[in-house]
Amino acid sequence: MTMHEKMKLPSCSCSAFKCGKKDRWLNMERPIPFLLIGLTTILSVFILYTLNPLKFVTEHDIDQKLHLIKPHKEEDKCDLFNGNWVPDFEGSIYTNSSCATIPTSKNCFRNGRKDKDFLNWRWKPERCDLPRFDATAYLDIVRGKTLAFIGDSVARNHIESLLCLLSQKEVPVDAYSDSEDRNRIWHFPVHNFTLKMLWTKFLVHGEERVINGSSSGIFDLYLDKVDENWARDLHSLDYVVISDAHWFFRQIYLHKGSNVVACVYCNEANVTDRGVAFALRMAFRAAFSQINHCNKCKGIVTLVRTFSPSHFENGFWNTGGSCNRTSPYNDQKINFGAYEWEIRSMQVEEIERAEKRGKKGKSFGVLDVTMAMLMRPDGHPGAFWGNQWMKGYNDCVHWCLPGPIDVWNDLLLAVLRRLN
Repeated sequence: MTMHEKMKLPSCSCSAFKCGKKDRWLNMERPIPFLLIGLTTILSVFILYTLNPLKFVTEHDIDQKLHLIKPHKEEDKCDLFNGNWVPDFEGSIYTNSSCATIPTSKNCFRNGRKDKDFLNWRWKPERCDLPRFDATAYLDIVRGKTLAFIGDSVARNHIESLLCLLSQKEVPVDAYSDSEDRNRIWHFPVHNFTLKMLWTKFLVHGEERVINGSSSGIFDLYLDKVDENWARDLHSLDYVVISDAHWFFRQIYLHKGSNVVACVYCNEANVTDRGVAFALRMAFRAAFSQINHCNKCKGIVTLVRTFSPSHFENGFWNTGGSCNRTSPYNDQKINFGAYEWEIRSMQVEEIERAEKRGKKGKSFGVLDVTMAMLMRPDGHPGAFWGNQWMKGYNDCVHWCLPGPIDVWNDLLLAVLRRLN
């Protein structure tokens, strides 16, 4: 489907038509000539607007409008994921008070954040506009369907944003939570829509090494075996939003069968360190292969949500790194040679590979948030995440609610509209 866009034409003020007290008095003294002049003026303006409705609108006005009328074909070709953040003083659709499901760790205002300017921006694609999230339209598309987010805590952050946006239309029923509050199910009974969070660190099966009875932070990943925590539910899903990355930035050994084929951060002479992007590529490839070979997955739509960057400055999370900025970057600040973009490009390549190899009834697509989020160092909780056990550490990985992450669901709705 295409996005319906519309532009408000400027209204004509009284001063433009000389309708002050003095003019009304003159009209009373000499009614016929002034009446003819007035009618002629109105008719002229009407003709001008009819023949050329953009004549009185500047290019700046056009750029700032939220909705523009565009031909459907041009609209479909618009790259939603390439653009900039522009001022938008409408703010968020919801607040940290109006959404009851915001977890404490993402409720930045409740945890003491004072600045609010980071809410006054919207994502503006280069050649079109991205409509604000419409809960009614979203719930109509997914009526009677099941959508699952497969990934880690950033995927959960995405769901938390979606819950806040959808609750403006229908309050979900909290249907299931496991003992660790990682796997979750919500149901929207009016629309018979089910939303799931299927937790996974690596997409594939992973085991943490235990050394001297303690967790080591070192993982063995088995590339020929996907994580059953999400794979066993595939047959029941209509839509999948799959993502992963942040858990791969640690010491990892990659296995195929009984062989160690590569590692990440291992620094061992007999094992090749292939880096984070390679390990992620293999994990996504295994996941997409599982979906493609799922015989019971009829009509499933799989979207990869691309890498969501962190914004630590002056250190990492455990070495004093922080994220204290209060406004976005522009696109000139993006380093397209950095590891974030390498990971994003790999994910796009792998979803395209899966689509080419896709079996009948399987659809694949991209929810490309990387460019937009590289520009938002101001949207993280930072010091305002309320963790009493980790005071002094900043969260520059997840996102405040409300906040820039809400654009992920604007984009998700736009993509779903195009698919339907």
